[in-house]
Amino acid sequence: MNLKAQRRLAAKALNCGVNRVYLDPYMLDEIATAITMQDIRGLINDGIIRKRYPKGVSRSRAKRNQEQRKKGRKSGKGSKKGKESARTQPKKEWIARIRKMRAFLRNLRDKGHISTQVYQKYYYLSKGGTFKSARNLKQYMQAHGDLRSDKK
Repeated sequence: MNLKAQRRLAAKALNCGVNRVYLDPYMLDEIATAITMQDIRGLINDGIIRKRYPKGVSRSRAKRNQEQRKKGRKSGKGSKKGKESARTQPKKEWIARIRKMRAFLRNLRDKGHISTQVYQKYYYLSKGGTFKSARNLKQYMQAHGDLRSDKK
């Protein structure tokens, strides 16, 4: 039974492609008798001819992965794209680091553990990028004997 004409008319009525038209397999005889657009519209209203909806891409995997990322998973070396500087800006890292070092030096100066001259010396060394972190700065100061534990 050739239902090409009915399928074409139904596609026009449903405003979709011919491959998305669903014809009820149990009512093929009734569909074959429908030869006008009005007949086809009647079958559409009866639910004998329907529009198939396209399959979309499921978001379930993406949602699950997003939940895992919120927990801190899926962030290993294999998941990273681009350079380290693409994820965190080097300037922002530098700002955070230098602020910690300056706060550390300020604290030592205010508590009297270092003199103003020593504070100035290490302030400029920090600014010059000599130290990686506040901990590295502290170790350097201890190694050079500039950090005194007792107040003078």
